This record gives sequence, structure tokens and C-alpha cells, in this order.
Amino acid sequence: MKLDVLIFAAHPDDAELSMGGTIAKLSNKGLKVGIIDFTEGEMGTRGTPAKRQAEAFKAAIILKVTFRENLHIPDGNILIDKENVDKVITQIRKYKPKIIFAPYFNDRHPDHIDTNKIVKKAMFKTGLAKAVTLLEGKEQKPYRPDKLFYYMQTYTFEPKFIVDITKFFNDKMRSVKAYKSQFHNPKSNEPETFISSAKFMDYISSRAKFYGFQIGKEYGEPFYCEENIELDLVGLIKNK
Repeated sequence: MKLDVLIFAAHPDDAELSMGGTIAKLSNKGLKVGIIDFTEGEMGTRGTPAKRQAEAFKAAIILKVTFRENLHIPDGNILIDKENVDKVITQIRKYKPKIIFAPYFNDRHPDHIDTNKIVKKAMFKTGLAKAVTLLEGKEQKPYRPDKLFYYMQTYTFEPKFIVDITKFFNDKMRSVKAYKSQFHNPKSNEPETFISSAKFMDYISSRAKFYGFQIGKEYGEPFYCEENIELDLVGLIKNK
């Protein structure tokens, strides 16, 4: 199965928080979108890995993604080594996405930074014939996606582009709230965390409003690219 878009995330819920609206928008346009979580989020203070996996698949259904998988790398110990880089290369060569999304390279959570570095290495090596990976005992062919884009998590950056998610903002928030064990729940007796307060949910909404305002829309999601991006000026004018 070939994908149009493949998103790598350190933990279940990272993709939804950072680019849930964009995922819903792409899926509803008929594009094939996949999410691969590195870990099960087992180091999280609240909930259990099993509960979080169930929440992740519920969120994936809301966003209408083609599939969601987990690499089962230890949470809090995402090593930047050959084994983990090869795991990502194998997935890229298996699904042959045109575009890859990964966490931005500077963030509050070290797992997000390490995930970024692994995906960046894999993005380069996946196009090399001598970087050998096997799938079901067969050697995979080299393949390199067209672009690698980075999504915003806790730390902000100056975006290279912003996606209008106005029509899909509610889908984004529904997918985030699917993680009932992680986010604000007045009935929960579990310890309070950085992301479980009502203020954190307000922050996610306010950030989407802020970036939407930057492009004259109600809600938006920011992205970064290390390369310059072509603008279809004619298409931009005609679409007006």
C-alpha cells in the first residue's frame, strides 16, 4: 500500500495535538494518510499503555486515517541508533509516502527531539542503495519521499507555511479529546500533569486561532521546512 502522507510521532496524541486538523483535511480530500507512533507512551503519569492505544485508534477513526501503527520503542528512551533508524527506513520504503511529517527539532520533551533526529537520518538514508533493510525477508528498494515537514509541539517557531484547518478544527479537538486518560477530566482522580489542565486545552485552541489569524482564517496549524517551497502563484490567483 502506498501512502500520500506519513506522520511520525514520539507518542500517541502528539500527531493530533500538533496537526490533527491538517490530517483530517488531507484525509477528507481523499488522500491516504498514515500515522506511526514511536512509543506506547507507557511513561505517561496518567492512564495505561492499553488504554492509550485504544484512545489512539479512536482518534485515528475520527481523523479518517488509512492506518496507524506503533514501533514499540521504549518511551523516554528513544535511542538514536541504527536499529531505530532502520525501523523508520523500513516503514518509509514499505509505504512510499510523498510527504513525511515529524516533530520540530527543538522542543520541551527530549523524546520529540530524538524522534526528529531519527526521522531526519532515515529520510536521508532511505534513498541510499547501500542502506539495506529487509521486509518479510526480502531486501527493500531505495525510496526517498519528496519533502520532510516539521510540526509544532510545545516550543514555537517561525513557520514556513500555515494550513487553514477552519473546517476541520472540530475534528482535531474531537481527536484530542479521545485521549480521555491524558487530558482535562474533572472526574479524574489521577495526578495533575502539564497537559491535563484545562489551561492546556485552552492553549491548543488559542494557538490554532493565532495561526489562523496570520493567514486570514479562523484556525490554522503551523509547519516548518528546512528547504524552500515552491508557490503555485497562478493556481493561487485562479483559485480566488
